[in-house]
Amino acid sequence: MLNLTIASGNPRKVAEIEEMLGPLPLHVLRQPAELEVDETGTSYLENALLKASAAAQLTGNWALADDSGLEVDALNGAPGLYTARLAPTDDEKISKLLRSMADQPYRSARFRSAMVLCSPDGASIESSEGVCWGELLQSPAYPCGGLESLFWLRETRCSYGEMTSAQLSRLGSRGKAAREMAPRLRQHLGIR
Repeated sequence: MLNLTIASGNPRKVAEIEEMLGPLPLHVLRQPAELEVDETGTSYLENALLKASAAAQLTGNWALADDSGLEVDALNGAPGLYTARLAPTDDEKISKLLRSMADQPYRSARFRSAMVLCSPDGASIESSEGVCWGELLQSPAYPCGGLESLFWLRETRCSYGEMTSAQLSRLGSRGKAAREMAPRLRQHLGIR
C-alpha cells in the first residue's frame, strides 16, 4: 500500500481528505510535526504547492495539499487568501466578518479550494480546484464554530459546518477539488 502524506497539521482537514480518498488503497499520513511552511503564495494554488512540495521532499512520499478560503462578493472577494489570518480566533474572525458586512444586503459568498499533488521529489504533478457557493448568515448557525457556521447552503438547508461527510464530499469546495483530482491521482500512483 502506498503512503500519501496530507500536507496539513490540521487533524480535521486530514481526516476529511482521508475520508474523501477512502475507497483508494492508500495509507494516509499527516505531515511531520516539524514541518512548517510559510504560505507566501499569491493564490490558493501556489500555497497548496508550497505545502505539498515541502511535505513530499521531507517524507519522500507522494503528498497532497490544499489551500482554501472564503470569498465574499460584497467585500470584493475578501478575506480570500487571508481567511485563516483574518483574526487570531474563530470568534474574532466571525465578529470581524459580521462587522464588515453590517450594511450589506447582498451576502453571496463562496468557499474556494485548490489541491496539489506532488511526487516524492516535490515536483508538482496535478492540481484541481473546487468552489462551493452560498451566502453569509446574519449570525452563526451554531455556537463555537468557525466561519463555516456563517456560510449557508440552500441545497442542504444548513451551514457549511453542519454538512454531513457525504454532503462535504459532494458539495464542499475541498470535496469537489478531491473528486476532480481522484482519477489523476489514481493514474499517477498506479492505483486501479
